[in-house]
Amino acid sequence: MADKPVLQPGPDHPITVTPNHNRVIVTVAGKVVADTRNALTLQESTYPPVQYVPLEDVDQSLLERTSTETYCPYKGDASYYSIPLGGDKSTDAVWEYQSPYDAVAPIKGHVAFWDGRVDSIDVEAEGARA
Repeated sequence: MADKPVLQPGPDHPITVTPNHNRVIVTVAGKVVADTRNALTLQESTYPPVQYVPLEDVDQSLLERTSTETYCPYKGDASYYSIPLGGDKSTDAVWEYQSPYDAVAPIKGHVAFWDGRVDSIDVEAEGARA
């Protein structure tokens, strides 16, 4: 197998990772899967921003590891989880970079959720309190 290309973010493909202290709540089938004020917002190029939630703020009992893996030349190898509670819709709904590349190292220990595979990813407005 050929070596995987490793690319660095730059002006043609910027990536930023910034703390998001607004409350982020992820739900599936009416159940809260994640609830945090310690998310990281990853903004990659022109893609929509993605909230990375600390694993400690995720109900990991609802996750089931799958055999799915993908590769991003900017971030590294991703592994996936399904949320059985959500049925087929929530297959591979969650991903994690267990050993992310240096440019995105802060996302280690965090997971992200596919917007269309969970019921909601709500990001509370700044200054709002639940």
